[in-house]
Amino acid sequence: MSALGGPAGPAEGDPAGPVAVPPTDRRGRRRSLVLIAGLLLVGAIVLIAVVSLAWLPYDPSDTSGGRLEGPGIAHWLGTDRLGRDLFTQIMVGARIALIVGLGAVAVGAAIGVPVGIAAGFAGGWLDDALSAGMDIVIAFPLLLLAMLFVAVTGASLVTVTVAIGLSVSAIVARLTRVVSKRVLAQQYITAARTSGTSWLGIVWEHVLPNIWPTISVNLGLLFGVAVLAEASLSYLGLGAPPPNSSWGRLLQEAQGTVSTAPLGAIAPGVVLVVLVIGVNLLVDGLRDVSDPTQARAR
Repeated sequence: MSALGGPAGPAEGDPAGPVAVPPTDRRGRRRSLVLIAGLLLVGAIVLIAVVSLAWLPYDPSDTSGGRLEGPGIAHWLGTDRLGRDLFTQIMVGARIALIVGLGAVAVGAAIGVPVGIAAGFAGGWLDDALSAGMDIVIAFPLLLLAMLFVAVTGASLVTVTVAIGLSVSAIVARLTRVVSKRVLAQQYITAARTSGTSWLGIVWEHVLPNIWPTISVNLGLLFGVAVLAEASLSYLGLGAPPPNSSWGRLLQEAQGTVSTAPLGAIAPGVVLVVLVIGVNLLVDGLRDVSDPTQARAR
């Protein structure tokens, strides 16, 4: 007891007293958990896609299995309405999802980043014209633009990838324009211009290194958007044609038998959700690690 009759606090140096966890440690633990969860989810899908390049349980076009069989030793996830092994179709679909997602992001970055930087440098009427063009493209739903492009050029894995990439390029361009203007307003850019550094030199040495962290986070989020867009196009019959087993096509084929063989619709839906959520968690974790100031602000 203390001299005033109350309970005595822990003596100086007493290890039995409560230890408060600093807020920074809690935030750091949260960032680590988010990053690890994203790595595990995305890593699982990537592993399935990589394994599918070297090994598949069955040929994707093999219809020797019984129609709508349940899971078993021969067919781990059962078979679809054509007698194809469902696990094989899921593995091939993982490969297609990653190819389309990465390809669409690459196309969007290859078009959007140069256009956004050009708009940021130009100013005046050229900047206004490019900005208006970006806003017009963004005003149209991404899926609608991709559908129009695929309908005109024909459905294939390449055209679907390019169509989605062109649709997201305006989003990349607008963000690139905004962050480029912030960098170009800095005093070291004025000093570089005064010293005679060329336009390309300023872009390569100063603009790109400063805007890339923000752009890369946006591209990661757009990867998930591209995967969902590809699945939607395949579900509507505008994706890559057979024998490409897109997850969206598997969902479309399973909708008529969902009451008798629900796993045919559940399995591709689950892996699609896992990939998109995993990418978003991974991007969120990488953003917190690369820019702790934003993590503290949240």
